Amino acid sequence: MDEQKLEQMRSVLNKLEDIKNTQESIIDKINHVITDLFQHPDKDLEKVMEEAHQKASDNVDAIREAMEDYEMKINKIESQG
Repeated sequence: MDEQKLEQMRSVLNKLEDIKNTQESIIDKINHVITDLFQHPDKDLEKVMEEAHQKASDNVDAIREAMEDYEMKINKIESQG
């Protein structure tokens, strides 16, 4: 496989890392809201934040798995080259 294709794949991997980092930042912000709700409880908002936290966590897990698989593909191609 040519070097240009590998560079493109590495670029995609970097974008996946950025998406993962963004999701982790969202989780951190949700945690801040949840913490604030300890001071000023709102059951409806707490429920929404807990659901959002779970979805963002699931996204991080899915992206991490995708990154690992994609990185293995890149490594396999590099080792064949």
